[in-house]
Amino acid sequence: MDRNPSPPPPSRDEDEEVVAGGDCIGSTVYSKHWLFGVLSGLIQIVSPENTKSSSDDEEQQMELDEEMENEICRVWDMSMDEDVALFLQEFNAPDIFMGVLAKSKCPRLREICVGILGNMACFQEICVSISSDKNLGQVLLHCLYDSDPPTLLETSRLLLTCISQTEVANVWVERIREHPAIYDSICFIMSSSTNVDLLVKVGEVVDKLFDLDEKLMLEWIGNGAVQPLDQPQEESEEQQVFRIVPCVLEAAKQVRSENLEGLDVYMHILQLLTTVDDGIQAIVQCPDTGKDTWNLLCDLVCHEFCQPDDPPIILQEQKTVLASIFSVLSAIYGSQAEQEYLKIENDLPLIDSLIRVLQNVEQCQKKPENSAESNAEETKKSDLTQHDFHLKILKDISCEFLSNIFQVLTKDMVAKGLKEGLLNKQKCCCAFQNLLPFYSPVVEDFLKILHEVDKTLAGNLEESFPSLKRREEMTRGT
Repeated sequence: MDRNPSPPPPSRDEDEEVVAGGDCIGSTVYSKHWLFGVLSGLIQIVSPENTKSSSDDEEQQMELDEEMENEICRVWDMSMDEDVALFLQEFNAPDIFMGVLAKSKCPRLREICVGILGNMACFQEICVSISSDKNLGQVLLHCLYDSDPPTLLETSRLLLTCISQTEVANVWVERIREHPAIYDSICFIMSSSTNVDLLVKVGEVVDKLFDLDEKLMLEWIGNGAVQPLDQPQEESEEQQVFRIVPCVLEAAKQVRSENLEGLDVYMHILQLLTTVDDGIQAIVQCPDTGKDTWNLLCDLVCHEFCQPDDPPIILQEQKTVLASIFSVLSAIYGSQAEQEYLKIENDLPLIDSLIRVLQNVEQCQKKPENSAESNAEETKKSDLTQHDFHLKILKDISCEFLSNIFQVLTKDMVAKGLKEGLLNKQKCCCAFQNLLPFYSPVVEDFLKILHEVDKTLAGNLEESFPSLKRREEMTRGT
């Protein structure tokens, strides 16, 4: 005999057990045999005889057979299960999907294959395996050049999953750095797409990349920052020079009204840019870009977020995006850029918004009076601590920005603010309460101006804040 003898035939009970459970993947009810059939069908689709580039076949290659689509979509759903994902990995399914992505012209099929890989990458062991495959990595990054929005969305989701894994994040950062064209592709998506889901996911990728690697962020800031002087005025689409800030702003405007989390992401990207001098310059060095950034962010905080009729609790939803916005505005304000949009005439509405935010922070941070509520479960205490942490960040940023604006207020501007109701005793008390004692000199200078404009209000404020009155008396005594 040239092979081992066959095992004895199973008993009836054993045969039923094989039929019932032997074909199942792990602890699931999914069939190995059926899955093999679907994967074999994929292999057939990208086999050499089926991928000839004749004009008759090209249109057919763009479409996916309905039955095959239904089956591969079932695999997509199944791949969220860890047992199925591991089985696909053992069967070298990523290699099959790589072949599809490299050869297929069918957008729907490409989307589904990247989507399955995205589900598989949610499991650490598989994510490490996928990330370590250099060829697969190249093919996946090439999908970022695709023109199909659903494929771009799934590619971005997969990439975000991988760069969120500490073990492999640097691998992907280096690969992206080696492919400068990815910058152009991502900027093109941000500046031209109307697909909000895609914009949010691409924004999350950029945000994570910048947070992971400052060097990459600096490189992207530098890309397209300076255009040649001899460049013709009329550029073709292929010659377009992308600059990161206008692209981020365009995406932010697109997601603004539809997705608060997406807007939060893009505001955080701008905040990350302002953590380096080159990033601040990328915003302010071009007057149009600086003005566009300033106007958009001012419009958000003055007319959209934390409005007078909003309940204070809404700040819990808006605290992170407001912190990013005020941080960017503060960075622009302190950049000493001599631009019209930074004139102090525009400061009063910002002061009003900043004080309103600080008032709401105070309301959100008040502890419940009911003693029974104070005995909340540990998880709720943890959540409260987390809320307090983010509120404290928002408060600190707001106070710093408010102090910067207070420093440049003139007598005329204070008088205008009082006349228009943007400044009054209640608002000044809130400002003083939050600015003292860390910004005492700023408050004292503001109070001196207030004495010239409204001595009664200045006196009332000194009565409310005795430390200021004592300091004023000491100053006069000397």
